[in-house]
Amino acid sequence: MTTASTSSVDARLATLLLKDELTERLHLEADLLDEQRFDEWLELLDDDVTYTMPLRLNVHHSDADRASTKEGDVSWFEDDLSTLRMRVEQLATGEHWAEEPRSRVSHLVSNIRLLSVAPNPMAPEMVEVGCRFLVYRNRVADETDIWVGRRTDTWRADTQGHWRLLRRHLLLDQGVLMAKNLTVLF
Repeated sequence: MTTASTSSVDARLATLLLKDELTERLHLEADLLDEQRFDEWLELLDDDVTYTMPLRLNVHHSDADRASTKEGDVSWFEDDLSTLRMRVEQLATGEHWAEEPRSRVSHLVSNIRLLSVAPNPMAPEMVEVGCRFLVYRNRVADETDIWVGRRTDTWRADTQGHWRLLRRHLLLDQGVLMAKNLTVLF
């Protein structure tokens, strides 16, 4: 095997191992949210995290660039670490009217792909990950909500080599939400 082909194999192997590591991180995150271990979930977040979900708009196919609101426009949420902590603290009180009794939630994550790796797969510091998600929520006896969409995450390695969520951009497939509230974390 030549040096060039060995290098290519090493890069491919590094990419596969990195994808596996981040896939495990996404599955851990889903479990933490499903099990309502929100304080542990917050530990996965970077101090500079941004967590956004724009509105979807029904537009003519020729206006596809207007199919969702832009950053700074109206959105379902545009959170940072402070607002995410407040959301978690509110859920922890046991007095959150929309979550008493607490919902049963399942997060499914699929179609995981590495979109970009910086500086490279052999020495990754920041990785952009694309995936699809389905979040199922059941409340009390007969309230069921399902959210489906895609998301783009940016994960940054901290000084100990742990991956921290720096940016999450969620894009729901639904243009109109039929849920009574939007208290779940995606």
